[in-house]
Amino acid sequence: MVLKKITIMFLPDGGRAVRQFKIPKLLVHLFLLFSLSALVFLTWAFIEYFDLKREFPERMKLVQENEQKAAQLASLTDKIDQINTKMVELKKFDNKLKVMVDLEPGDDDTQFLGIGGPDSTLIDSNNVIEDAHKRLTRLMHQSLDNLEDEIAVQIREKAQLYEFLEGQKSMLACTPSIWPAQGWATSGFGYRISPFTNQKEFHEGLDISARIGTEVIAPADGVVFEIGKTYGFGNLLIISHGYGIKTIYGHLSKTLVKKGQSIKRGDKIALIGNTGRTTGPHLHYEIQLNGVPVNPQNYILN
Repeated sequence: MVLKKITIMFLPDGGRAVRQFKIPKLLVHLFLLFSLSALVFLTWAFIEYFDLKREFPERMKLVQENEQKAAQLASLTDKIDQINTKMVELKKFDNKLKVMVDLEPGDDDTQFLGIGGPDSTLIDSNNVIEDAHKRLTRLMHQSLDNLEDEIAVQIREKAQLYEFLEGQKSMLACTPSIWPAQGWATSGFGYRISPFTNQKEFHEGLDISARIGTEVIAPADGVVFEIGKTYGFGNLLIISHGYGIKTIYGHLSKTLVKKGQSIKRGDKIALIGNTGRTTGPHLHYEIQLNGVPVNPQNYILN
């Protein structure tokens, strides 16, 4: 098949020879089609460029607003987590109060829906910010619902506790609830290895290590029941608080009260010493309930 051609002639000035070129007609059509396509593409590109240039400030504003919202949501999640932590602490404190007054404690396995700290993906331009916001908002609502339910439970329990405590002021005043001395708890309540026999033994109190002469204070109201001296505890002081509660203080260097004397919580009653069977100066602090030793740390609030 013979291709049709188009002849192009150049007529130069000055009597020079005429030049002519023959170009296939198909090639001309292809050139015109390419030129038209390029023109259409350039026109579209210019329109898109100007549209983007016009919309760029608005889009940047939206991006900045999304970043601010993400930061605000992340900050709010931190606050919710802090409230969750405080609620757990409040629950534990509430249970400790109930143990002190011989009430049934609540469940210790209370779970709060924590959200966690700021998530960098929330403000990452490579992620779908709107979806991240929705996910975080959903978690926040779940956590707030959980908090609302727990607060309602706490309100009911506090009302019941308040009613009970109103009728138990005297007992509370007589219940040991503070540290009897400043120092370091070196040996707790329960089984331990004896420093004297190197054998396993049951320690019926709490040892608080401190310098000789450190003040011992009454952890509750009561009456001095006994002042004496024994081989094991050295100088010994026993206070009766009523309701079957007694506190025992051993290894004292000096007692500051007399037998039968009434005392109030916070009164100075003795000085720490190194008397009796001991490896160093400390206070042996013991609580007995109806003659049975109990863990003093279950009663200490601060």
